[in-house]
Amino acid sequence: MTDRRSIGIRTEALRLGYDRRTVVHDVDVTLPAGEVTVVVGANGCGKSTLLRGCARLLTPSSGRVVVDDQDAASIAPRRFASLVGMLPQQPLAPDGITVAELVGRGRHPHQRWFRQWSAADDDAVLTAMDATSVDDLADVPVDELSGGQRQRAWIALALAQDADVMLLDEPTTFLDLAHQVEVLDLLSALNRRLGRTVVLVLHDLNMAARYADTLVMMRDGRVAAQGRPVDVVTTDVVQQVFGLETTVIPDPVVGTPMVVPHGSLAVNPRARAEVGGA
Repeated sequence: MTDRRSIGIRTEALRLGYDRRTVVHDVDVTLPAGEVTVVVGANGCGKSTLLRGCARLLTPSSGRVVVDDQDAASIAPRRFASLVGMLPQQPLAPDGITVAELVGRGRHPHQRWFRQWSAADDDAVLTAMDATSVDDLADVPVDELSGGQRQRAWIALALAQDADVMLLDEPTTFLDLAHQVEVLDLLSALNRRLGRTVVLVLHDLNMAARYADTLVMMRDGRVAAQGRPVDVVTTDVVQQVFGLETTVIPDPVVGTPMVVPHGSLAVNPRARAEVGGA
């Protein structure tokens, strides 16, 4: 994989939707170069739609996406694929495809009719599999992998694409806690080691606060807050974004903000004992 300077993405008055329904409303947001940015918010708030817009999978109804100080709409498709790669929710692999074959598909944007598979492609695939610790699974069919292994294989594909910006939509969905930590540790390490800009959509606010350099909190298709987790994860903002009363304390392991929801037990702490004794 090539060494490049880190690049970022920003949106300017970006409006996105499906048919006649607007989902993202006039959003101005910055996804800083060389950082891990996590987008959070309640279900249906526009997180995934924003990511799809940044990946040019949705055409804005107004506003624009700017990649490396260029209007994304003006960038040629192959050039854009070298700048921005996206891993969607629950990607599907063809039956029987091996890990090495899957990761190799990340090299498609680099192919031309006059430039077929090369030693550079081999190197990129091997480097990506080594970085994600799936090199020993190269000949294993993807459908035989565990959830954590499968996610690492997909991340290797995104890495083999050699894009400057990696967009990942809910990469920890349906993974148990150990595999969630494994995947997020991997992405954080890739960011630090390779300088890639990483943008994630996550549901778990505490995981987001732990791993994000920048946190984008969305509500009803708009950005409610963006900034360092320590600055934006407050009881007031969490109430605004999730409609939930909470207490925010330092994470006892890493010191980042940790959100403790109140819920009914905060009103009636005896309820747990009563239910347990029923």
